Amino acid sequence: MRDDPHVVTLVVQARKGEQAAWDAIVERYSPLLWSICLRYRLSRADALDAAQTVWLRLVEHLDELRDPAALPGWIAMVAQRECLRQSRSARRRQSAEQVLDGDLKDEARAVEEEVERAERDLALRAALSHLPERCRRLLACFLGDSPLSYPQISERLGMPIGGIGPTRARCLARLRSSPHLSGFTGQG
Repeated sequence: MRDDPHVVTLVVQARKGEQAAWDAIVERYSPLLWSICLRYRLSRADALDAAQTVWLRLVEHLDELRDPAALPGWIAMVAQRECLRQSRSARRRQSAEQVLDGDLKDEARAVEEEVERAERDLALRAALSHLPERCRRLLACFLGDSPLSYPQISERLGMPIGGIGPTRARCLARLRSSPHLSGFTGQG
């Protein structure tokens, strides 16, 4: 292959700008180039990019090729380097897409949870607003960072300690049966 006079002639003619010589070089060495791309298992798009880059490099460096008969080896070497670069680039893209995809899914899930929480809170406020005043006041004593104790509730609401638990249970049952909460309690 190294002493193939036809290759030398093609290189000399291509250096002179003869289109037929360029066409013959591409036709002759495309199978070599594609076989290298196949070994790297590049996607079709990445293999096309690699092949185009090899041909572009040949156009840019053909005049610098000291031994025209070495063209097949030069094409193979440049193809291997370009396929390796494309392969690494594809892995980085895939990795970044997976990270980005995971981030987007996490972000979407967080937004969805926040929307659901806001809808639930709005429905809960609406349901609470439709309870009798006594229930609203009693349930408010249990909400917040530091809920009140039964003796504190008894004093604040003027309610016997023994009646707080049962009244609270009735108020919670009314709250759960509110049509405002039907989408959240499974009742409707």
